[in-house]
Amino acid sequence: MVPIIIREVSFLDIAALSVSMHQASLGQSVSLALTKMSMDNTQQNATKMLEMLQAPHPTLGNSIDLKG
Repeated sequence: MVPIIIREVSFLDIAALSVSMHQASLGQSVSLALTKMSMDNTQQNATKMLEMLQAPHPTLGNSIDLKG
């Protein structure tokens, strides 16, 4: 039979682990929020670019250049 060694876990170890896990969770949440903002911004830019490509030029067809 293999002896099992149990290390005492102090309150400070649990508190440090809790703080560390909270910081990791917060970092992940911030990263996710920034990614969502970036995706929304990219979507808005793409939509505006498509609108610009579909809209005719404001002076198109208003004049004719003649050379004689």
